[in-house]
Amino acid sequence: MRYLTFALAKGRLANKSLDMFEKIGITCEEMKDKDSRKLIFTNEELGYRFFLAKANDVPTYVEYGAADIGIVGKDTILEEGRKLYEVLDLGIGRCRMCVCGPESARDLLQHHELIRVATKYPAIAKDYFYNKKHQTVEIIKLNGSIELAPIVGLSEVIVDIVETGSTLRENGLTVLEEVCPLSARMVVNQVSMKRENERITKIIQNLKTLIQAQQEAEQ
Repeated sequence: MRYLTFALAKGRLANKSLDMFEKIGITCEEMKDKDSRKLIFTNEELGYRFFLAKANDVPTYVEYGAADIGIVGKDTILEEGRKLYEVLDLGIGRCRMCVCGPESARDLLQHHELIRVATKYPAIAKDYFYNKKHQTVEIIKLNGSIELAPIVGLSEVIVDIVETGSTLRENGLTVLEEVCPLSARMVVNQVSMKRENERITKIIQNLKTLIQAQQEAEQ
């Protein structure tokens, strides 16, 4: 039996994903050792391998078949634009991608003015403004605190992930438009989906059942 390999986005998402996997019987004791320097963790008995990767790299590992299954945020899937199957919304890490800025920028968005947009997500911003709003904008890619851009006059608005909105409010910014809802998704390599269909489908079904049970418990 060949290994089924999972690529997990490092950090909170990996921890939450592993909790979910454990509930459906997919465990990896090696990963619980926080001091481990290992890069790949294996459950020999079940035939699973796990590794942690930077979120942006997860779709790449999955597209090229270095991982059969990936767990990563929808924002990364949209931004990276890789060829893979998105098979399940895990419902964890819920937030939204928004256009934000000072209240004064609302008019500029409505009148389709040529404005500058600062973002860590140029592909998502471009798709939203060019294909959905049909507004020509100049997109400026930043890597750090995006909220700074409209405050210092680098851009009129930003496109960024919003969870609670408290950072925006503290800096005199607000959500002006919602681009799309986000959460963690399970993605699968296209060849693996055919080759390991039975094993992968079983994991998807078990996760679906778990998610449904959790939703019912919350209601």
